[in-house]
Parts: sequence; C-alpha cells; structure tokens
Amino acid sequence: MELWILFGTFTFLLLIGTPVAFCLGVSSFATVLYLGLPPVVIFQRLNSGVSVFALMAIPFFIYAGDLMVRGDIARRLVALAGSLVGHLRGGLGQVNILASVMFGGVSGSAAADASAVGGLMVPQMKARGYGVDYAVNITVVGSIIALMIPPSHNMIIYSISAGGRISIADLFTAGIIPGLLLALCLMVAAWVVAKQRGYPTEAFPGLRAMGHLFVSAVPGLILIAIIFGGVRSGVFTASESSNIAVVYALLVTLLVYRTLSWEDFKEATFAAVRTTAMVLMVIGCAASFGWLLAYLKVPTAMVSLLQGVSENPLVILLLLNIVLLILGTFMDMSPLIVITTPIFLPVATAFGVDPVHFGVILILNLGIGLCTPPVGAVLFVGCAVGRIPISQALQTIWPFYGAAVAALLLVTYVPALSLWLPSLFH
Repeated sequence: MELWILFGTFTFLLLIGTPVAFCLGVSSFATVLYLGLPPVVIFQRLNSGVSVFALMAIPFFIYAGDLMVRGDIARRLVALAGSLVGHLRGGLGQVNILASVMFGGVSGSAAADASAVGGLMVPQMKARGYGVDYAVNITVVGSIIALMIPPSHNMIIYSISAGGRISIADLFTAGIIPGLLLALCLMVAAWVVAKQRGYPTEAFPGLRAMGHLFVSAVPGLILIAIIFGGVRSGVFTASESSNIAVVYALLVTLLVYRTLSWEDFKEATFAAVRTTAMVLMVIGCAASFGWLLAYLKVPTAMVSLLQGVSENPLVILLLLNIVLLILGTFMDMSPLIVITTPIFLPVATAFGVDPVHFGVILILNLGIGLCTPPVGAVLFVGCAVGRIPISQALQTIWPFYGAAVAALLLVTYVPALSLWLPSLFH
C-alpha cells in the first residue's frame, strides 16, 4: 500500500502538470504520513540531499557555460568545426555535430548546447538550402553529446545519488569515448540523410584559414583542458574546477575576446541562479523520494524480480535500458538520475556491471529521453530555435534516434568503451 501511495500520488500530480519537484515532495510527504513516521523526516532528507559539497560544482559549471555562450565562444568553436568537417557530405550538418562535441566540453549542458549551437547553425543551414527539420533534428540529438563529455554536471548528480562512492574524475573520463562514439554515429546518419536529400558540401577553407580559426578558438578549448586535466590529475576537485572555470570564462570573455557586455553578465548570473535553484529543489525532493524507496526496500525487490526474469546480465541490461528509455520520455533528467540510481544501480552491480559503466549507460539513455516527447526538454528547445512544430521534427528524426540507440547498445554491451580510458589513470 505504501508503494501505491508513493507512486500513485507522484503519477497523478505529474499527469495534472505539477512541477516535478513538488510531485516528488508531496508524494514523499503523503507516504510518510501513511507510514506514521515523523513528517520532519522529509525535510531532513531534503536538507541532507542538497547539503553535499560536491553539488557546489553544478551552479558554477552552469554559470561558466552561460558566460561562454554569451561571450562569443560558441561562434568561434562552430567556425573551427566548419573548417574541419564542412567539406563532408551534408557539410553544415557535420559541422553542427562537431560543434556540439566542442561546445559540450565547455557547457556540459544539452539544453545550452541546443540553444547556442542551434542558434548559430539552424539559420545558416536554412539559408544554404537544408531542410529545417534536418537542421533541428541534428541540433537536438547532437546536443546530448554534451552530457557525456566533461564537465557534465549530470555525472556529478549520478555520483552523489550513488552515495558519493563513485569517483567524479572516473565518470568524466569514462564518458569521453562514448561521447565521441555517439558523435560518430550521428555523423554517419547525417551523411546518409544528406546524400539521400542531395545536400551540398562546403568548400575546404585551406590549412592557413584553419590555423587562424584554431588560434581564435584556443581560449575556449583550453577551458576543456583545465576542467578535465585538473580533476583527472587530482590537482583540484570538481567543485574547485567549476570555480576556476567561471573565473577563466570571465577573463577570456572580458579581457581576451572583449565580447561580454554588462547586460550579458547580469543575464548570465540571473540565469545561473534560476537554473541552480530549480536543479537543487529537484535534487532535494528526489533525495526524500529516494530515501523512501530504500526504506521500503524497493531496490532489493527489484533485484529479486529481475533475477526471476533472467540470470543473464545481457538480458538484464536490455531490460534496464528499455525501462530507462520509457521513463526518460516522461520525466526530466536530473530527478530521474536521483530516483533511478538507488533502484537500478544495485541491480546492475548484482549482475556484475561496473558502477562507472552503468553511470555512462544511465546518462546516455536518459539523454535520449531529453529528445523524446512528451517531456523532451531539448526537443522543445531545438524546435523553438528552428521555429517548427514538434510534430514536423518527429516525422524525420528517426535516423538520428536510431544512431543514438546504436551508440547506446554499443556502450552497454562493450564495457571497455567506458572503462578503458579510466583504467589508464589507475
């Protein structure tokens, strides 16, 4: 009965349009009242959920990414990407994907990537004769590359949701090869669709022009090296890295590029505060929800249930992926990480899956959910940028969905893609 109250209340509130944080908090509160536990336990769990030092990294990474967006970094990275892959079939589509790889290493946010890269690329692609649906679909699915490449704040949320036992540095490292694999799969899909539609290639600008564009983009690329190199080497923690990223972003945009106005600075600051407040509210309420799941022994029951279905880890991983893909279509990513990690991580580890490997699977899987209706936040952003209805984008997005799912299956069943690079640092 307790589980019916917990999940029933949550589902009902979600269906009537209640914000996710309140769905989690109210359903947890109702369940605690039914159990006869002191209601104050909900607020204690909420407070402990956000009183984690590692969470300090999230607002500062968000802030650094927003400063970079408004400080002209995205345009320079897009220009560099154009010189590298613009000459391939479907040139601007390939540029869009590679730009997402580069900008993802700066922002760590799929929504920021879709907004920044899409805002630059979609109008250019429309002007060059590309279908607006093609431009939007590449922007939307390509943006989830940002979730895999450092500094992905969702990796930090996963580490905290796992009890802080998983190294953030290992997670950052583990996501690099899967992120590049996802980019490769999407570039193949973009090439195939572009060939079918007869889209053009761009002229190769020459090595000299490429060199100039690289030099122009170097300050933005250095930020990627600072974040990853510092955390991976142990010189500073993820939280310290995020603070350094903000200071560096300010120095570059104010003193090097001189593109950040006072208005842009204020807007970036207020936007980071708003986003942080929303994220932390969700994390706190999800911590209460997750505590109740553990109290009601849901993870143990889930392990027993799946063991009754199959003892084969390959089958279990497939089932977990299917469940996560379905859940990802109905909820945003951050609360899902906090809710599903305590349930599914014990299941995965019980069948011999490394926690770092499972984290990469989880992030990529839920990233695909961000591109899927009815609650596909990144899909909404991409369609808003391209000014097309979601129904129009969904008619032709399937090759890119297929490429993302193919990357997910490879990452799921080839653990070395996630674990080889972190093993080099141990």
